[in-house]
Amino acid sequence: MKYALYILIGISGGILGGMGMGGGTLLIPLLTFFTDTSQHAAQGVNLAAFIPMAVAALVVHIKNKLLEKSVIPPMLIGAVVTSAAGALLSLKTDAAILKRFFGVFLIVLGAARLIAFAIKKIKVKRGKK
Repeated sequence: MKYALYILIGISGGILGGMGMGGGTLLIPLLTFFTDTSQHAAQGVNLAAFIPMAVAALVVHIKNKLLEKSVIPPMLIGAVVTSAAGALLSLKTDAAILKRFFGVFLIVLGAARLIAFAIKKIKVKRGKK
């Protein structure tokens, strides 16, 4: 029964990851809330799960010609360097602080998406008048 929960969590993360919305946004909270997984371990599991999810999603996006190749090299340089620094920093940070930081991050991300959606709706509505 325990593995069924992990499978459901993996499916949820896979769906969001495949859509490009970041499966970890869902994976990490689900692992920490519904299993005995610590914050640090959930982040590690998320990173391990990200690799096959990213490869599968990347194949689909390449086939649909949805890859902007010119931005990949500069993004990779920045992402690789800062992800190593972030991983080292997370190991030195208490799990409770990481949970709070991740929670604040999700709230800010959600608020930003809602504000962007509202602004878009207002612009569309003004354009129709």
